[in-house]
Amino acid sequence: MSNITLPSISADGSLKRYLSEIGQFPILQKDEEYTLAKNWLEHEDIDAAHTLVTSHLRLVAKIAMGYRGYGLPISDLISEGNIGLMKAVKRFDPDKGFRLATYALLWIKASIQEYILHSWSLVKIGTTSAQKKLFFNLRRIKNELKVFDEKDLSPETVKKISQKLVVDEEEVINMNRRIGGDYSLNAPRAVDSSDGDWQEVLVDEKSVNQETYVAEKQELEKRKSMLGSALSLLSDRERKIFTYRRLTDDPKTLEELSKEYSVSRERIRQIEVKAFEKVQAAVKSISKSENNLAIEDKKKLI
Repeated sequence: MSNITLPSISADGSLKRYLSEIGQFPILQKDEEYTLAKNWLEHEDIDAAHTLVTSHLRLVAKIAMGYRGYGLPISDLISEGNIGLMKAVKRFDPDKGFRLATYALLWIKASIQEYILHSWSLVKIGTTSAQKKLFFNLRRIKNELKVFDEKDLSPETVKKISQKLVVDEEEVINMNRRIGGDYSLNAPRAVDSSDGDWQEVLVDEKSVNQETYVAEKQELEKRKSMLGSALSLLSDRERKIFTYRRLTDDPKTLEELSKEYSVSRERIRQIEVKAFEKVQAAVKSISKSENNLAIEDKKKLI
């Protein structure tokens, strides 16, 4: 797959031109995608792999533009996303029953987020899971609260965000300052105004196409499935507390769980930490294997 040549966008290139270029590649029907994937999987047909990759470049661009608020060149974000796409194509098995877009979505996001985290450095954004969650969700929540243009958040807004993401208010304030505030949705995305403004790259949840909807839904199911083996190492109480505290959109507080289990808040916290350490150890073991494969793949793709 190292022989695959893709359209590229330079750091000072035109995004509009790039989007127009990749828009020329056809969107594959399910049966076409299946045949091409089988040809690559069974015969290492480089032309089939090329078609699979180029037909999903629009997906990469769409995902990459969603991360433009971190102040990194769109050319780099797209490049990293394309690497993730090629990794996904290399491993994709069409007999599993889902579409390539569903499988590739996780790989693309992982590549882009890894690049962002590396570029900002863990020292700058924080090292805990809560801080990373805050880093990648602060802009979205500010937009939901209609305070996207506010660089210094009001105490009321800080409180709402801290409750929504279950982090300390001080962490919300510090993270908002670290990432330098956000841009106006009506501000130009580049000096060349032909690229349009920021609001053009926001996802319209009401008009998401069916393939994207299914892909995102299956991605969530995949993540839950991946946690299964790690969660099986926990006791019933550990698993429930870990789920209540870490794996729900509206986590329960230590106070709520202390009443439910008739123990102190500190005991709940201890159980949560112990459960997290067990899950973390299991995930690290899996990640180590994945990282070794990723390093080998990257060498082949460069």
